[in-house]
Amino acid sequence: MNGTTLDLQLLEKMKPELTAFCYRMLGSIDDADDAVQEIYIRVWQSWSSFRQESSHKTWIYRIASNLCLDKLRQAKRRVLPVDLSDPAGSINEPRETLPDSSWIWLAPDFGENPEDALIRKDTLQLCFIALLQTLPPRQRAVLILKDVFDWSSKQIAETLGMSPAAVNSALQRARETMDRTRLRSDELSRMEGEPDRELLSRYVEAFEQFDVDRLVALFHEEGCMSMPPFPMWVRGKEDLSKFFTLTRWHCEGSRFLPVKINGGYPALAQYMPSKESSGLVPWGIHVLETKEDHILHVQNFINTRLFSRLGLPERLDR
Repeated sequence: MNGTTLDLQLLEKMKPELTAFCYRMLGSIDDADDAVQEIYIRVWQSWSSFRQESSHKTWIYRIASNLCLDKLRQAKRRVLPVDLSDPAGSINEPRETLPDSSWIWLAPDFGENPEDALIRKDTLQLCFIALLQTLPPRQRAVLILKDVFDWSSKQIAETLGMSPAAVNSALQRARETMDRTRLRSDELSRMEGEPDRELLSRYVEAFEQFDVDRLVALFHEEGCMSMPPFPMWVRGKEDLSKFFTLTRWHCEGSRFLPVKINGGYPALAQYMPSKESSGLVPWGIHVLETKEDHILHVQNFINTRLFSRLGLPERLDR
C-alpha cells in the first residue's frame, strides 16, 4: 500500500468525524463541508512531509484545527434568532434578513457508527452549537477535543501547539464560560427530549391543512417560532395566531417530509407551492422543541441549500 492510497483511505474513514468537528467549530454545515475539502487538499499537499513525530490522526487534526482557527479569526459569532433579540413587539410579515454567515445552521445526521464515540448526540444539539460559538476559537477547539472527542491533554497540546498546562487552563476557562452563559436557546432546548411522534403528526396535519386554530393550540403558552435568516421571531399564542394568519398566502398548500438532523433529532422539511410550476419546492426545515406535551419552540431554518445536504428531493408533486 503506497502513501497516497493510505492517505485517501484514512481521510475517507475520518470524514464524518472531521465534518462533525468542523461543524461544531464553525456553526455551519456549508462551512464545515468547505473546510473538510480544504483539509483534504492540505493533507494531500503535505503528505510527503509527514515525519511521524505524532500519529496520522493528530497530524490531520492539527491541519483541521489550524484551518478552523484561521476561518474564525475574522468571523463574527454565529447565533440563533432567539439569542439575538427580544421577540417581535408587533406582528408584520418578516422582510429584513441577515446574511447566512450570521446564523447557526442545522446539520445532517452524520451517521450512527456504534464504534464511533466521537459523534455524541447531545453535543450536536443546536443549543450546544450556539453555546460553543460564545467561546474564543482556541478555547472552543480545546473543549471540543476534550469534552466531545475525549482526547488527552497531551494529545490536544500536540494538535494545537500548546503545552498541556495551557490546554488545562483553556479547558477550565471554557467550561466556566459554558456553565455561566445564559442563552435563551439553551433554556428553550432543555425542557424535554425529542418531540413525540403524535405531536409531530398533529403539527404536520394542522400545518398542511393550515388550520390556524388547531396549529396554535399545539403550542405552549410561552411557545415561539423563529425563522433564520429573518432576525424577527414570535412568542405567545396570540402573536403566533396573528403571524400564521398573516403568512397564510405563503404557506397554504405546503407538505412535509420527515428528516433527521444534528445527531438523529427528528425534523420536518417543508415544501411549498411553486409559483412557476404545479409542483412543490423546498422552503424550510422545522425543528420542534417541546414542554409539557406542547410545542415550546419551532425553529424554521429557511435555507433551500440544506435540502440537498440532507438528501431531500428537489421537488414534490402535488
